[in-house]
Amino acid sequence: MHRLYIETVGCQMNVLDSELVVAALRQRGYELTNDPHSADTILFNTCSVREHAEHKTYSSVGRFKYGKRKNPELVIGVIGCMAQKDQQQIFDKAPHVDLVVGTGQLGEIPDLVDEVRRTRKKQLAVSLGRKEGARHEVAASFESYDPLRDPTMRPSPWQAYVRIMIGCDKFCTYCVVPTTRGPEQSRLPSEIHREVLLLARQGVKEITLLGQTVNSYKVTENGKQHRLSDLIALIHDTPEIERIKFVTNYPKDMTNDLLFALRDLPKCARYLHVPLQHGCNEQLKRMKRGYTVEDYREMMGRIRDILPDCAVSSDFIVGFCGETNEAFQKCIDSIREFRFKNSFIFKYSPRPGTKAHELYEDDVPEEVKKRRNNELLRVQNEISEEDNAGFIGRRVEVLVEGPSKKELRAESPGPESQTLNALPGWHAGPEPVNYPQSHAAPDDLVTLGKPAGDVTGVTPPKSLSLNTQPSTLNTPIQLVGRTKCDRIVVFHGNPRLAGTLAEIEIDDVTQTTLMGNIVTRELQPGSGGLLPIFA
Repeated sequence: MHRLYIETVGCQMNVLDSELVVAALRQRGYELTNDPHSADTILFNTCSVREHAEHKTYSSVGRFKYGKRKNPELVIGVIGCMAQKDQQQIFDKAPHVDLVVGTGQLGEIPDLVDEVRRTRKKQLAVSLGRKEGARHEVAASFESYDPLRDPTMRPSPWQAYVRIMIGCDKFCTYCVVPTTRGPEQSRLPSEIHREVLLLARQGVKEITLLGQTVNSYKVTENGKQHRLSDLIALIHDTPEIERIKFVTNYPKDMTNDLLFALRDLPKCARYLHVPLQHGCNEQLKRMKRGYTVEDYREMMGRIRDILPDCAVSSDFIVGFCGETNEAFQKCIDSIREFRFKNSFIFKYSPRPGTKAHELYEDDVPEEVKKRRNNELLRVQNEISEEDNAGFIGRRVEVLVEGPSKKELRAESPGPESQTLNALPGWHAGPEPVNYPQSHAAPDDLVTLGKPAGDVTGVTPPKSLSLNTQPSTLNTPIQLVGRTKCDRIVVFHGNPRLAGTLAEIEIDDVTQTTLMGNIVTRELQPGSGGLLPIFA
């Protein structure tokens, strides 16, 4: 039996890609391992959005240079966005790599690995560049790869990603995604619906619809055009699904029909991630974002009018080419005006192949980028903590994800660790994407793998002991979940709550987390209701 080790860097889309690749290799008899030294196949699923992520990947790949000399039968592959961007360059930098597979060829990985083993020849499989053919030819070379699912490769047993579109046609000057993911293409709603039904049968309670600009979703099937609002309505009544989310949104495509769908469909999360990227119109123009701060303000006004309880988060790039002190101050002003739930803040790094790399000088010194990054983060964190404080004394509905990171890190044997091992349905799947900057503090997140900066270390499932005494299932532990507006909540409760909706009364907060206690209820005999599970 072959043994597979896989590491994943980057976004939710990459985490989903890894799940699909693992599912395909499992069908060939592969076993997953979290020990790379015991594997005969090692894959690195990569990101090209930031230079730091690429450096991490080359460093990780380099660790196996000498291992390959000791074990010539070892197969090492670099897959995903960096593979599509760098192609032959990866072989040149790391000659011990056997295969390089782009985002549009992930479905070919089992055959490509077999071919390496059979011939010991390097394999390169990538899509066409955006200028290497007509649009339909380039689009055809980026295949959507979503036929197989593997529950052990998810953030938790109760949550799953569903890709509804691939690619991007926005061509922001700083972004490599149109190159690494290809032209924008939407999947048919009937295909997505079937996938959601499959996930529901596997026990999934929350689905997150993924797209580079997810609210740009548009496709015609059986003579009818479907937008994201239509797709959500189609999958909303799936009985087992409790919550529906989607990321990432593009401001100019935030239409009222989508906001009305969120308002009227109770399973939809009251949360929107809509990157502003900058608070200065001149910078937005240089970034080729296609909107102004005034456009974004108008959109936020509609969100507040239609969905007054909706939380909004954003992305920001600091230190982009030509950013002055005055321009940066407008960024700070925008965070104070729009009061985002949280913001993902990044220092600009030039990406070869983008228009910004060709047209603009990277003229903001690194120390200035770092200072501005920290200043923007400070302002955002102040706002996040102020807004979180408004939840003290309130009751919120939480989808319980499972033990908190603090619990999962417990290493000493005893009742606590037995409780974790005995948790029905739990597994040690992938660590959630490590949210940067103003997102959750490390101990607030469910952690199912080792922390690694902006690297998501996707680890395989560990066997669970389900023979533990039933009494350990009633031992209260620290649990973590999220509200309908995507706020992280930690509380103590019965581990059997994992995968259910619970009501929590909030009594304290931090800038990233709500903390509280589970609300218990008493039912009169003969009322016909079920007693809640609580410690």
